[in-house]
Amino acid sequence: MVSDNLKSAVSKAHKYAPLINKTLADFALFYGCAVDPARPYHPQDKALVERGVELVYQRIYYPLSRHTYFSLEEPNAEISNMLVTYNDYLFAHGGTTRRQQFIDTEKEWLQPLPQGRYHLRQYRRAKVQKTSYIYLSENRNYYSVPYRYQGHHVEVQYNQVSVEIFYNHTRIASHRRCFTPGHYTTVSEHMPSTHQVYNGWSPPFFEDKAALAGNNTLLYIQRLLGQYSYPEIAYKQCQGILALGKDYTIQRLEQACHRALEYHKAGYHTVERILKAGLDQLEEPPAALPTIPEHVNIRGAAAYR
Repeated sequence: MVSDNLKSAVSKAHKYAPLINKTLADFALFYGCAVDPARPYHPQDKALVERGVELVYQRIYYPLSRHTYFSLEEPNAEISNMLVTYNDYLFAHGGTTRRQQFIDTEKEWLQPLPQGRYHLRQYRRAKVQKTSYIYLSENRNYYSVPYRYQGHHVEVQYNQVSVEIFYNHTRIASHRRCFTPGHYTTVSEHMPSTHQVYNGWSPPFFEDKAALAGNNTLLYIQRLLGQYSYPEIAYKQCQGILALGKDYTIQRLEQACHRALEYHKAGYHTVERILKAGLDQLEEPPAALPTIPEHVNIRGAAAYR
């Protein structure tokens, strides 16, 4: 594929080593071809294309311009007929036609098209978090990466169908793309908890931190870690809950976790809302004393006189 040096095709022009636009390079790879741009200011490198465009203008475009059409289908049908005639013109030298040259020389080298359609690929840089996930800001969700890449910067390549993650030009993870905000797409082999190998953050790490605040905080962190299939998903929430102790004091965090344990599902925002509203500082209502329910068989003292 010989192209001009337009920015959508060539990121940086060079006589010997041009830098091809990533999107065009990916498109060419999908269709099994290579991009070899013309040298800057050397249109003769693609002289056949330039001459072909000129001939099409002379023999198809200009004759069409003398007619008036009332729908898109009419000129398209006329162009199809004129292309047949154009391809059957005899060359001035050689005694053959474009159609015959294609059949004799080029047709046998054609390859079948890919079965699927091409999806435009986009590129992002991301840092692998301590949770072994990268964050895709476009959909505000997460994709897992093998835990040994924690802290490294990676390249994320994604389209409408898939998300692929590369480190030093090597693909280290591949996922089907998800469009649900906040969703964690996980491969179990990527998780350090699956291999019992931890690097800093782990359930015991957060449990030990929570125990310093108090028993209620510990119980709440344990509940939060236990409600996910992979504890790594909860690590950032655990970090956020423990950080609330610096903003509101450890005593208030402990009281807030005590109240939050009454709720069915644990989460950072639950504790945060309790602290913001000051609910942790309200006195809890005394427990109601048990009473005997109303019933027809229950009789008063007069029945025993």
